Amino acid sequence: MGAAGVAPPVLEAVREAFSNRELVKIKVLDGAPEEVDEAADAIRDGVEGVEVVQTIGRTVVLYRPFAEDPEIQLPG
Repeated sequence: MGAAGVAPPVLEAVREAFSNRELVKIKVLDGAPEEVDEAADAIRDGVEGVEVVQTIGRTVVLYRPFAEDPEIQLPG
């Protein structure tokens, strides 16, 4: 994610990435207008069913289970 921040194209790319995986990592570049935690919250709010698993440095790890037969189960 770059200078445009959490814009509609970013949210669409995240939705598309979740079409074939349950975990997605997003790198927030130094030039992004949001801090990592702000970007993570904005993506969580902008893509239905997404949970923020963690942030590591400038990387956000997101989770959204498959609608049918999830492969990953987050602990309690």
